[in-house]
This record gives sequence, C-alpha cells and structure tokens, in this order.
Amino acid sequence: MFAKILIANRGEIACRVIRTARRVGVRTVAVYSDADAGALHVGMADEAVHIGPSPVGESYLRGDKIVAAALATGAEAIHPGYGFLSENPDFVDQVTAAGLVFIGPSAASIRAMGLKDAAKRLMEKAGVPVVPGYHGEAQEIVLLASKAREIGYPVLIKARAGGGGKGMRRVEHPDDFSEALSGARREAKAAFGDDRVLVEKYVEKPRHIEVQVFGDIFGNVVHLYERDCSAQRRHQKVIEEAPAPGMTPALRKAMTEAAVKAAKAIDYSDAGTIEFIVDASQGLKADRFWFMEMNTRLQVEHPVTEMVTGTDLVEWQLRVASGEKLPKTQSEITLSGHAFEARIYAEDAAKGFLPATGTLHHLKFPDTAPEGASMRIETGVRTGDAISPFYDPMIAKLVVHGKNRQAALEALGIALSQTEIAGSTVNTAFLAALAADADFSAGDVDTGLIGRHQQALTAVPPPSSEIVAAAALAASGAGAQAPTRDPWSSLAGYAHFHAMARRTRLRYGEDDILALVSMRPDGRFQVALDAPYDSALDLRAAPRLARWPGHVTVFSGAVGYSFAVPDPLARADEIAAGADSLRAPMPGLVKLVRAAKGETVIKGQPLLILEAMKMEHTISATHDGTIAEIATEGAQVTDGTVLVRFAEEAHG
Repeated sequence: MFAKILIANRGEIACRVIRTARRVGVRTVAVYSDADAGALHVGMADEAVHIGPSPVGESYLRGDKIVAAALATGAEAIHPGYGFLSENPDFVDQVTAAGLVFIGPSAASIRAMGLKDAAKRLMEKAGVPVVPGYHGEAQEIVLLASKAREIGYPVLIKARAGGGGKGMRRVEHPDDFSEALSGARREAKAAFGDDRVLVEKYVEKPRHIEVQVFGDIFGNVVHLYERDCSAQRRHQKVIEEAPAPGMTPALRKAMTEAAVKAAKAIDYSDAGTIEFIVDASQGLKADRFWFMEMNTRLQVEHPVTEMVTGTDLVEWQLRVASGEKLPKTQSEITLSGHAFEARIYAEDAAKGFLPATGTLHHLKFPDTAPEGASMRIETGVRTGDAISPFYDPMIAKLVVHGKNRQAALEALGIALSQTEIAGSTVNTAFLAALAADADFSAGDVDTGLIGRHQQALTAVPPPSSEIVAAAALAASGAGAQAPTRDPWSSLAGYAHFHAMARRTRLRYGEDDILALVSMRPDGRFQVALDAPYDSALDLRAAPRLARWPGHVTVFSGAVGYSFAVPDPLARADEIAAGADSLRAPMPGLVKLVRAAKGETVIKGQPLLILEAMKMEHTISATHDGTIAEIATEGAQVTDGTVLVRFAEEAHG
C-alpha cells in the first residue's frame, strides 16, 4: 500500500478519497486554486499545495503543476477523482513518466474508450451490442444529415469526446438538423476541445443502466452489478439507484457479461463503468440493450454500488494500483437491499435548472438516518462556503440504503425533507418531488420522465400564511429562534392598554408583505398579515428557520422559502430596467449574438447564447420590440448583467 498519495481534484470527491485513505493509513496531499484556499478538502488533507488561479485551465487542469506538487511532497501516486484530468491519457503519461503511479486505468485503456465512435467500433468487434448509428470519422454536414435520414428520426447528435450531456442534441425533424448540429459542435468544442460528433438512433423509451466493473493488473475483471441512472435532466443524472428497478435475471446476466467482456477487451485495470441504453418500451428484455460508452474512472454515483455490495471502491483502487489482486472474486460479490443517491445542486429547477451561486449561510443535513435505513452525506462544503461560478455547483450527495426499494425511497424522502440550505437557490424541493412522483415511485422511469413531468416537479406552492408569519416573527427579532433580541423585546408582556406591536416588512419574489407582530404576556406572539394573506396567527417560534444577511429562510419539508428583509434605514432602489432589458441569469460567456442594435424582434425570438458551466443557454425576447443595445460576442458577464436593452417605445 502507498504511504502518501496526492488527490488531483477538489470538492466532495477529494474529501471522499481522503476519508478512505485515512482509514487505511495512507497520508494525503490536496491541491487547491485561489477560490479553494479555505475549502474543506484542503483542511482535511495532511498537506496542501496551491496550484494556481481559480479558472480550471490555470489550476486543476494543469497536469504539470499537479505532478510537480506530487514530487515536491513525496507522494507516490496520484488519484484523479472524476472530471478534470481523470480521463486524460496525456496526464496519465505525465504521471508515469515522472515515476509516479496513476490510480486509475492505463493511458492505453483510456484512449481506447475515450472517443465514443472509436469505442463503439471496438465494442462491435468484441461482440458487445452497439446502438444503431453513424460512428465514422467524416464530419461534413451533408454526410451527417444523410446518415441521420438513413437511421431514421428522431436521432441523437452526441459529442464524440466527453460526456455529462454536453454537446448533445435530440433532433425530431430533418429541418432542425443543421441548427442542432451547430449547437452541439459549439458546446463540444467548449467542453472538450473537440467538436466532432456521432449520430445515433434515439430510443423512444430509453433507460440508462450502467454496470460497475473492476479489473486488476493480473487480468481479473469482475462486475459489481448495475445502477439505474435514468432520472436525468438536460442529459445529466439527478437520482441514481442500485439495483435497477424491474431488472430481470436474463437481462442482468446478459448485461453484466457484456460489461466484463468490454473491460477485458481493453485489458482494463481499476474502477470503470460500462453504460448501456435500454429500450424499455416493451419491458426489460435481454436483446434490447446497447453499449453507449465506458467511463474509465470512478463515477459520481459509485456510493450506491458500495451500499448494496458492502464494498469501498476507493480502497479497491488504492490496493489494485499498489499491485494487489482484486479484494473479492465474482462469487463473493453479492447484492443486499436497495440504495438511492440524490445530487443536491445549487440550481434553479423552476428556471430550467440554471446553475446558481451564493454563500451557504445555513447548511444542515439530517443528524441520523431515517428509521430502518442507513445514510451517507458526501459533501465538500461547510456552512459559510461559497458556491463558485468556476466549478460544478454540486453541494452534496445524499445517499440512503434500505432493505428494499420502497424502504429506501421512503428514507430518501424523509432525509430530503430534513435537509436545510439557505443562501443559494437549491434543488431539494425538486428532488423530493421526483422521489414522490407516482411513476418514479413505481420504478417506471426512463430518461424522459423528468422532461414530461417537469412543470409539476419544479412547481413550488406559494408560502402559506403560517410560513409568512414565521418569517415575519423571525425578521422582527422576536421569538426563541431569533439570534439576537432587540431592546424593545425586553418589554414583552408589558403595555398599559394593549399588547406591544412592531411593524415588519418582507419581500418574497415580487411581493411586498407587511406584518404586525404583537407580543403577549403569556409569551405568544400574534402576527397580523396584510393582503394577500389577510390573516392573524398566534405563534411561539418557527421550529425550522435560518436568518442570514438581509434574509430569513423558513423550511417546510424539502422547500426553503427565502424572504428578503429590507433595511428600514436604507432608501430602496426602485429604479429597475424591468421589461426594458434582459439580464444574465448567471455568470457566463456571451457565446453567440443572433440580433443587432436597431433590429426589430418578436416575442420568443432567440437573441443570444450564453455559455455557463460549459452548457449553452438561449436568451430569447420576452416581447416584441426594437433592440437599443445588445452584448457583444465573447463578453464575460456576471449574474444580473444587462444583455439586451429595448428601446422605450418597445412596449407600453
């Protein structure tokens, strides 16, 4: 076993590797950028090395700096985590050339599976079923469009490099092919530096089922059963589970055998995942699954496999990379119970899952697992940490295990309802709604489920009068939950003729709320609300709330209702651009401008494309009008920057 390793990553995966390394007696070295100087993984590691500015291209993607840090600290090996350099064969060559061990597969294995088109040709030769499509080298638009017609619409355009839904477009009609191809190429180029694509048949009711495989340098390869990752939004996974619901013995046998065959075809060593697309339109059948790609690294969702197989895949990685055989044979790996993983993100589900930023002023996970279940919280952040625009906005992975799927699903819902996050927009309410969705609960899930139910899953009911009253009570400084007591509150219970009262203002979305908080002799508070609530409620204190600068968040189940608390001494700035302008919903790069100053546009017309988190977001006109100003291509903008301003006569 190694004495010391360096972790070439950040966030929750770096923390995850550190925990296992510490348990098995391996010292760890963290690396960090400017933005991560105070990050959790830096504090957890035995040593830490600064490797550059916040942008990933100047820090976490600098293989030379990472190798130098490993050599300078005496690390014997480098664990890449996932993302960043984890599937970069050139980085593997850098590591091994420096006399270090790469805790992962060989550069040759990564290259064999690194490009989707070449990988699929290799799998066809190995006898692994491959989805019908065009996986060739030629990239002329006329040829690709012709191949799409041959395959038959709908088709899926996919970047040949990378993953995570980037560079992917579903095309329903030949007339839409050219524009979809251009968008996929731009996104693929930005994310992977390679704009080449492949075209495949779109499976009408697809399920994304993947098999965890593990190999060693002695030629042994085993599988650790399957995971279902069909619950996706924008081609990115949201909730994963193991085993796959409805899995039949025949399909499991065929799929796991194909996965092991795929890994052996490239002499694979280390943790890897073989991803399959399954046609579930007629149930799960052994002849209706096809190879999609192989992820030559540890997956984000690996904890669900660990939960149902009783393994620690990071420990396996350390042992195999240090020259040991696989810790278990295939017959020793068994399934037990069911596990779910929910990815908690800083994102606005109601606005198309736009990434969000902010400071985590309040962060609280369940103290104990729901009854009859076990639970893991995988996170790389703490209360007070900021969600940076430079990196993936994941806050945590909530992982639960139960004796069966129903028990695990109930535990997931309970754990989500007990999670409290304030300071950034988060997706916990959406995750809870998905866990409670009738189709998802029944295991009738495919990759289109979230899209079909998106409006219902992302809708958040308005706050009740009780929630508003609780926020007003907290904002007033009264009640047991208030962090400070104002001088006036010491007079609670004393008045000559009536209970003392204090006027409080709140803002929720576009609504201004006026509340009158009265303090009674018996310790209760009466909160009288103005329209549209028009009610008076008696309260003692809100049991679940958080106060943070200028705000109060009240938690109800998995929903956090955040209210702004205006400063009564500050002059409110009521001058806003309103409908006269369109603002950036997040920090990003103006990738493409499709309109010009002075041009007359119509409602719904695409005006520009904003690239953020390596994904493209189209900004469209909200009404008919004439453009007075528009951002320039290549401009880097912050959240709230005016992108488009309309002439005053545009509406009225």
